[in-house]
Amino acid sequence: MNGTVRRVEESFSARPDGKAAVSNGGMVATAFPEATEAGVLMLKRGGNAVDAACAAALALGVCEPQASGLGGQSMALVWVDGKLTAIDGSSRAPSLASPSGARGDLLVGYGASTVPSTVATLGHMAERYGLLDWPDLVAPAVRIARRGYRITPLQSRMQATHLDNLAATGSGARYFLKDGREPYEPGDLFVQEDLAHTLAAISESGPGSFYTGDLADRIDSDMRRNGGLLRRGDLAGLPAPAELRPVCGTYGGLRICSMPPPGAGDTMLLAMMVLAELPAPRRRSKDHAAYRYVAEAFRRALLHRARRPTDPAAYRRGWRPDASLARRLAGSIRAGEDRPLPGPGGPADVEETTHLSVVDSEGNAVSLTQSIELVYGSKAAADGMGFLYNNYMSAFETENADHPHYLRPGAVPNSSVCPSIVFDGDEAWLAVGSPGSSRIISAVSLFLSRLIDEGDSLYAAMERPRLHCSPDGRVSLERDPATERLARHLAGRGYEVDVRERRSFYMGAIHAALRCRTRPGFQGVAEVRRDGAAAGP
Repeated sequence: MNGTVRRVEESFSARPDGKAAVSNGGMVATAFPEATEAGVLMLKRGGNAVDAACAAALALGVCEPQASGLGGQSMALVWVDGKLTAIDGSSRAPSLASPSGARGDLLVGYGASTVPSTVATLGHMAERYGLLDWPDLVAPAVRIARRGYRITPLQSRMQATHLDNLAATGSGARYFLKDGREPYEPGDLFVQEDLAHTLAAISESGPGSFYTGDLADRIDSDMRRNGGLLRRGDLAGLPAPAELRPVCGTYGGLRICSMPPPGAGDTMLLAMMVLAELPAPRRRSKDHAAYRYVAEAFRRALLHRARRPTDPAAYRRGWRPDASLARRLAGSIRAGEDRPLPGPGGPADVEETTHLSVVDSEGNAVSLTQSIELVYGSKAAADGMGFLYNNYMSAFETENADHPHYLRPGAVPNSSVCPSIVFDGDEAWLAVGSPGSSRIISAVSLFLSRLIDEGDSLYAAMERPRLHCSPDGRVSLERDPATERLARHLAGRGYEVDVRERRSFYMGAIHAALRCRTRPGFQGVAEVRRDGAAAGP
């Protein structure tokens, strides 16, 4: 048994707020308490980790609509019965899409949506790897939509922030603003009758009914009325989710596996490999030089991804960790070549996503990330159906036709997700992931480093202040007692420093679950920066 495992497990304790939990029968960690409850219910009914993940994912689309839903896409790492696979549930550009012919705004409105794939992805996972019937998995989401849930302070703030764009689409305001005009107050009951009917139809007729039945006809009509690009043929022609070989690497004696392209697990592993080139005492240090090294590890990994984007089709011919590349990048940092280099920058992105992690009593594990891209996606909702369309059209390259994510019919959007599973020997130990666009890579890397290098508990590693560095040298820090001096130090080295509030929404959201190796039981954490909870049977 790896010594890290013992240190991490022994330092953990549950918390009454549900942000850290222990259980004897499995663990579910999601971004909303009702979604966690949905997953736990599946475990209690004899379902496995896949059943729990699918039920929780569907429930998140109801009670965390700003982040995901039926109109989005999902990707997952699945470990069931000793088999590990990556489920690529990418959405696709519609048949009418092209850089010159795309109508309207690629960020807001009906023309911003790719072909939704979440329903197909969850249906595939449930059919192939789950134990329970599909209607059992959908039932909690139907119930939450019909009975309602209480709006959180975070959601009220999100509605206020995006009020104008929701109002601009009309349908977004009608479904997700109070009386179609103003944000809901924290504590207000939010009922979604149209979404409940849509989910009930999918429950009764199966996931395929979203793509070929009455729902597909209604999406087609909605898009035609509002100038969108999706058509019934796009829905019917969506490829089945692909099962890919995960990308894997070793850090501190533990095997870390993550999402291959079009996800960003390879970039996250590259960042960790660069970190591994730093002597262990420095990785544990809190001095300014160590923080600068960590920032540069993230920046160089992201720069490598931006400059050498991986074609998902080419990846399928094989991927191995490039130790020589990691050594070269780490050496350039140690040599003092840490002034910000020219690289893609742009405005600070605010993509919204959600993540859930599940482990069950049989040792199965699921790490699943799903999204509608920006907060509230395209801000346009499906008329009469109650879900938001995504705005993944904004995630395509529109100038370089040789880019693997160039906007053309059927193309796959770029993604920064890296749902991950950590193995101790042959056993899955930990499932983890985060939302947050490019901050996903830094959030997950920092979390794993704090576990493996410093022996933090799941809660301590998740709660501590975070750091991120964009490719253009903008360092984002969460405010804490040491931030002011660190910010001055980094600014003096040529970085643009972006100081965020403590526990910033912007800095990602870790949801993690592990099966204990040193004792019976399970441990889990839900992000203190968001609304979630961890729990088990």
